[in-house]
Amino acid sequence: MSEAPKPEWWFYHLQHTTLERAVGPLLEKCLERDWRVLAISPEASRRAALDEALWTYDDQSFLPHGQAEAEGLAAAEQPVLITKEAQNQNNAAVALLMDGVDLPVDASFERCMVMFDDGDSATRQKAREQFKAAKDAGLVARYFQQSGRGWKEAGK
Repeated sequence: MSEAPKPEWWFYHLQHTTLERAVGPLLEKCLERDWRVLAISPEASRRAALDEALWTYDDQSFLPHGQAEAEGLAAAEQPVLITKEAQNQNNAAVALLMDGVDLPVDASFERCMVMFDDGDSATRQKAREQFKAAKDAGLVARYFQQSGRGWKEAGK
């Protein structure tokens, strides 16, 4: 009997734009790999802002998504499901964690993407704790800083 794969933990340190502006290209890459995404935030305002941003971020493309709280939404069918709970209703391979959301280090995702803003000390501290926990568990943990031209992996 094989052991379930452990997630990779990727950390995105926002320094130049808002999360809503930065996340579109990352979600596009996930969908190009046929990965569904569970985008989790406890903040209703963040979920609404992300929903709006995904509708308008690029005139040349469309990111199919939905909010779990929307009336009549078929959550299981959403390639990107925006939600306040970590319940994997859309069979996502990727968990996008925002606003200090925490998951067990061995959560059943292929990748956990932690987005945190430089100006939010609480979420920055939570990200540090998550990074350390992933490293201590022997998992892949990568850290990216936002530059004026995209993401740059620290130490590379």
